[in-house]
Amino acid sequence: MKKHISATNYSRIRMFLLIFIGVLVNVLPAYMANSLGLPLFLDTIGTIAASALGGIFPGILVGMLTNVICMIFDSNAIYFGSINALTAVFAGLFVYKYSFRRVRKTVIFVVCLGFFVGVTTAVIHWFLLGGSQRAVIAGISDYFKGVMGMHVFWAFLITNILLNVLDKGITTLVVCLFMIILPQKFIESFGNSGWKQRPLTDAELKSIRKWGKKLKFSLRVRMTLTIIAITIVLVIVTGWIGTRLYYDNEKLEKTENALNAAKFAADIIDAEKVDDYLKYGRDAKGYEETERLLTRIKKSITDAMYLYVLKVEEDGCYVVFDVETEDTPAYQPGEKIEFEEAFYPYIDALLRGEEIEPIDSDYISGWVRTVYYPVKKENGRTVCYACADVSLMYMADYMKLFIIKAALILAGFFLLIISFGIWITEIYTVFPISSIAECVDGFSYETETREQIEEDVKRIRALEIRTGDEVEKLYDSICQMTLSQSEQMRSIKRLSDSTAKMQDGLIITMADMVENRDSDTGAHIQKTAAYVRIIVEGLRKKGYYAGKITPKFISDVVRSAPLHDVGKINISDKILNKPGKLTDEEFEIMKSHTTAGRKIIERAIGMVEGENYLKEARNMAAYHHERWDGKGYPEGLHGEVIPLSARIMAVADVFDALTSPRVYKPAFSLEKALTIIEEGKGTQFDEKCVEVLMESLDEVKFILRKYNDEN
Repeated sequence: MKKHISATNYSRIRMFLLIFIGVLVNVLPAYMANSLGLPLFLDTIGTIAASALGGIFPGILVGMLTNVICMIFDSNAIYFGSINALTAVFAGLFVYKYSFRRVRKTVIFVVCLGFFVGVTTAVIHWFLLGGSQRAVIAGISDYFKGVMGMHVFWAFLITNILLNVLDKGITTLVVCLFMIILPQKFIESFGNSGWKQRPLTDAELKSIRKWGKKLKFSLRVRMTLTIIAITIVLVIVTGWIGTRLYYDNEKLEKTENALNAAKFAADIIDAEKVDDYLKYGRDAKGYEETERLLTRIKKSITDAMYLYVLKVEEDGCYVVFDVETEDTPAYQPGEKIEFEEAFYPYIDALLRGEEIEPIDSDYISGWVRTVYYPVKKENGRTVCYACADVSLMYMADYMKLFIIKAALILAGFFLLIISFGIWITEIYTVFPISSIAECVDGFSYETETREQIEEDVKRIRALEIRTGDEVEKLYDSICQMTLSQSEQMRSIKRLSDSTAKMQDGLIITMADMVENRDSDTGAHIQKTAAYVRIIVEGLRKKGYYAGKITPKFISDVVRSAPLHDVGKINISDKILNKPGKLTDEEFEIMKSHTTAGRKIIERAIGMVEGENYLKEARNMAAYHHERWDGKGYPEGLHGEVIPLSARIMAVADVFDALTSPRVYKPAFSLEKALTIIEEGKGTQFDEKCVEVLMESLDEVKFILRKYNDEN
């Protein structure tokens, strides 16, 4: 545990150093370029290096921290944080798939990245910030405009693209030099610093991904989609709430300013003279003085777009005062204005002289909020209304700009949150669980040998998962379980081996009992079993019958070979050991040993549940006297209809009979026996079985010498 803790702390230190140095390498060159007025930015060296060394998440973190710090000397830097974050994503994906050592791919990466960054930064500068914030870039843009005679925006766009391609080329070149200078082990140590287990090799990662394709819906995809969905919802909800609160606050503040303007106007208007103002206009006593005061009120309250006084009658509104503005001519005293549609619900209240709530309406000048404040006589009767209009269109435009800026800022943090979530999910959950599951799968299905069992246990224990949570607890439990299971499997394997040896011993004993009744079949079962092994392994090596010849099939056939003549136990000694030629009746009885052998073995099979090797013993006992051309017995099967194990045994049985002495004949020479076997190819025997026997003469001769010497 202490080893794991120290390794984890060391990994954290390396990750912290990578991020710190990456930010430093970004900020210092960016500050120098900005201070010297260079047409370059040099603010992504650390971003690309961090992505190349540590992965996408460290790269995005370096990029975002860089733009936050760069606000000290460039207040607009935060708007480009998302661009720096996307640069980290592109660099991380490029290094994952390719390498900066591949020159052609690296050049394409630089051009594509420079083009993307150039276009996006140009759009942000032009539409959000009102153009380039650096005089040298603006000067280059003007030069392109003059030389090429193009629109100023296109000149600015081309300038940004070219400068960003150059900037990213220099940046990538610096990163490449770092990658070449630094030792490979040092570079790999950064890439491995985030693992919460033994770092997986490329081959192991490939194996895990291949294993994951069997899943309907992987944990990686599910967690990634969950993180993205949660992040999007949080960003939208937070952004909407913040924007709405800001908007409502601004709207309330503008409404209060308009109300104050209307109140001030109402205070300075002499209600007793309103009718004279309407009748005589500017010729009325005190009109011009009041108009000047209203103009001062309008100028003192900047939010007030229009300030005017109206008398509301049933047929419309009559202008008492209208403060003139620069862009709109003023209405004349006594001029009638028709009611706007937005005012219809409030006409009765206005005619009664009551106070009404602010009214939102759409004028030619845009979206406007109007505040009405009654001007009353001393008796409390309303004679007219002081009105102030504030523009909400400007606020709406500002809010659009605010939302765009907020979206640009949040986009970078959005990428940071998503990459962090995916990174944490992978190192704490996806990779550990996938590694465990793949190893357990191998342990479950590939434990045919003791060595493989031990190798699977070593694979699981070598994962060294140290997440410090439930996954690590699960891993420890599985390690203990697999260790115990491997011990149980070893015990079962030993018991199985003992049982198999006992079964083989019983088979040999049974076969010997049958063979000992035959006076001259010396070592027949041993030799035929050896020839069967030679033929079946030869077929496997040459790739014949690949779908049939499996390790289990080979084992079953070789172990079953001694039982191929078990049916002879039903044949009388008189016929079995007759020195001369058998009569037709005797030969029919002799042929019955095939069907008798099948029945004996089928009875044995019926006593054992499940698959067992006696099924191939039955096939060999029943059909080893069938012929390829269909002229054999007992059923006259032909070609590949004859079970493969019986076709193999047919060659082995006849070859041993030819090379062994019998009461009715001497042993044939090897050459003559092989000639007879060769002549039977394609008629009596399977050609492929004969072929591999002929190609294995050294092994055949060894068997002949071995048993001839013993005899």
